[in-house]
Amino acid sequence: MSLEDTISTFSTPVGESGIGIVRMSGERSFSIAKKIFRSPQGKKIDWTSSFRTHYGWIVDPEAEKPVDEVLLTLMRAPKTYTREDIVEINCHGGPIP
Repeated sequence: MSLEDTISTFSTPVGESGIGIVRMSGERSFSIAKKIFRSPQGKKIDWTSSFRTHYGWIVDPEAEKPVDEVLLTLMRAPKTYTREDIVEINCHGGPIP
């Protein structure tokens, strides 16, 4: 792993919960989010904004099928925890059966 890698991790404890938070950090965070996030009715997202939360769906990018209803927050570098671009996905929590 290099310091330039884009990484992701759970920001909430593993186990049963109502909400799960996944955080991505690195220069590819926004491009990854663009591949898997869809807003309702095709509403355009301002990908240049920072500290904005958007409602929508995480989808399987190959099948274009919804996986979960989410809130997606975009945080632009350098004013973030890691000084890198960050995407935070608030989704439903708990283990996948």
